[in-house]
Formats: sequence, structure tokens, C-alpha cells
Amino acid sequence: MKQIRVAILGQGRSGRDIHGLHLKKDTERFKVAAVVEPFDIRRERAAKEYPGCDTYSDYRALLERRDIDLIINATPSYLHFPITKEFLSAGFNVLTEKPFVPTVAECDELTALAREKGVHMLVFQQSRFANYFQKVKEVIASGVLGRIAHISIQFNGFARRWDWQCCLDFNGGNLANTGPHPLDQALNLMDNYGEMPNVFCHMDRLNTFGNAEDYCKLILTAKDRPLVDLEISSADAYPLYTYKIHGTNGTLKGTMAHIDWKYFKSEEAPKQVLIRETLTAGEEKLPAYCSETLKWYEESWDGDPQAPFIAAVEEYYTQIYRLFTENRPHDIRIEQVRQQLAVIEEAHRQNPQIC
Repeated sequence: MKQIRVAILGQGRSGRDIHGLHLKKDTERFKVAAVVEPFDIRRERAAKEYPGCDTYSDYRALLERRDIDLIINATPSYLHFPITKEFLSAGFNVLTEKPFVPTVAECDELTALAREKGVHMLVFQQSRFANYFQKVKEVIASGVLGRIAHISIQFNGFARRWDWQCCLDFNGGNLANTGPHPLDQALNLMDNYGEMPNVFCHMDRLNTFGNAEDYCKLILTAKDRPLVDLEISSADAYPLYTYKIHGTNGTLKGTMAHIDWKYFKSEEAPKQVLIRETLTAGEEKLPAYCSETLKWYEESWDGDPQAPFIAAVEEYYTQIYRLFTENRPHDIRIEQVRQQLAVIEEAHRQNPQIC
């Protein structure tokens, strides 16, 4: 079996606890050949956790190597663009963590560079493969909910934040930090990648110690597509659900661990016709209201709250392996990420008070 040789830039929450955690298990397909990390103690730990890997304090030491198949850019967000550009320019395939880059213009520049060099440029949007999201898509695709009119997605919780990720100059804020996951899902459910959706956004700063938003309400609409109501709030101490979906025949509600959906079948519903006259009941013509009995069907799904993150990363890396060994395109395409960045740019344009 061919082994893909990778270099991980960074041993923080993403580089070690997400990418590294997976790659330590997926050793038949991948080999961690190098790690870049500025902290001495982290480099020493990496040398033990990834047997046989080289460690560096400066990523530039990798630019001359030709035995690395893939660079994993898990550096802080504000370094994604310049470092990815350096490695693409040197002819490396690069997987960059989210948020990819701050602007569409930067995305376009890197896309053109990757094409010029004939290399792969990937963005780590693994939540598309989470089992709870796949279940939501499966229920919608089944048609039992009918035509979907409204999709609500909430990635909420209550937290105060005072690290670099609440600073705009570091490409921080809820929409950049958390937002790429639910926004990628929202745009995937809209399935309207060919054109920019209409965007309304309201941002606020509630419990953050930086200058970036920690509350974001995003409304997306497009012709013949459901309205998407996306909320990312760090001031919600009572989060009720992750998804709420309204259809002509029923509703879905759920979290990452449990989903319920309830629907009726049109062919079993009483036949009704429009009545323009005042509705009355009985000979006494008592006031009346539209009333009928529908036969409801209810289903549910339970998942392991931890499993989605593990399985989503595994699927993402499986698709990387197929891309490198079979030339099968990855499901997360750069034009989809570009649309996401366009929405984020427009959201910030509408909120000049966040500065």
C-alpha cells in the first residue's frame, strides 16, 4: 500500500489533537515525516508521538525537501495565506486548516498558483462528513419532509473568550473560527454553488475581550432554495438544538447526538378544498376553524457525541488518500470554499461596527 508522507505545521489544538490524532492511527496510508513547532517541549513530544519524524522550529526548513507529499498547514489563522502561498510556490501539495484565508481575492490568488504549479490545494472542512449532518441530508433527500422551506442551524453555547482568536487582525471571531463548519453545511444544503446567495448579517460583541464578534446571525436566501437561518452565538446558555428544518410535510429537529423528525404522507391526508366563505360549525353556525386529523409518523436517530468528529476526519483523509492514489476528486472543492469566503466577506461588510 502506498504511504503518503506528510508534514504537520503546528502542534496545537488542530495540528496535534485533530490531524495528529488521526495520523497516529492511520499509519498504513500516511506517514508523519516532519513536524514544525516553535515550542521546544512540543517538538520533543512530537518526535516521540510520530516515530521517525524530523522536527523543526521554522517551517522554511521544509521548503527544500522533496520527499514530502502533503503539507498540513495548521498554523494560526492569520498565517494561512502567506505560508500556504510559500509552499504552493515551492511545488508542494497543501492542506490548510479552516478558516482558509480572509478574502476571496486571496483564495483566487492561491487557486491560480496551485493550478500553475500543478499541485493540490485542499481546505479542511471535515464537518461536511459528520454522521449527524449526513443523517440530516439523508432525511431531506428521502422526501418525507416534503419541500424544504426553512433551515435553521445553531452552533451556540456560552463562553467568554480572550485569546488571539477573538481579534480581527488574527482573522478571529465566531464567523471565522466556528462559522466555516455550519456555513459549509448550510451552503451544501442550499446546493446553489453556481451563484452568490442573498446575505443578511448582524454581528455583535457580547462577552469577548477582543474586537471580533462573538455573536453572528446570518440569513441566506436564493431563488428556489430554502431560507437558511444560521446563528453562531457565544451568549446562549440554553442551546436547544443544532438543526430545525421546516418542510411542507413535516419537521426535523436535532442535535449532534439525537435527531427527531415527524411527517405525514400526502396520499393519506384528508382531501381539502379552499373555502372562501366564513367557516361555521353545525346548524347553529358556531365559529369554526380549519381542523383535520393527520396521521403522523415519527422517527429518530441517536449517535455517539464523540464519534462524529472522529469519523468525519477519517472520511476526509480517506478522500485525500484516494485523490493521491486514484486521482479521485475530493468532495470539498475550492469553488465551494470560495463561495463561503464570499459570504463571510459580505457579512463583515454589513457590520462595520465590528472593528
